[in-house]
Amino acid sequence: MNKPNQPNQINIKIDEKVGEGTYANFFVITNSPSEFIIDFGRILPGIPDARIYTRVVCTPQHAKQFLNLLEKNIEGYETQFGEIKVQGLPENKPVGFKTD
Repeated sequence: MNKPNQPNQINIKIDEKVGEGTYANFFVITNSPSEFIIDFGRILPGIPDARIYTRVVCTPQHAKQFLNLLEKNIEGYETQFGEIKVQGLPENKPVGFKTD
């Protein structure tokens, strides 16, 4: 039995093939009222089609939890290693109309 202030412990198991990971540089997200579908794929030079390697289906609540975790991890990464630059996006340039 867990003590009131002690969090539940979850044992996580990962098989060797999944543990190797899959590289992705292409992402597609679609949703319905009941679920989010996140596709992870790759685009490679000289190959006309992108290929999806992994599809994750989750509830909207789990998608939001994932977003929050990813934001926290990116903030921690940038604190330690510096800002992550995204190619193709203007740096520190205003977007849209400005008001004075």
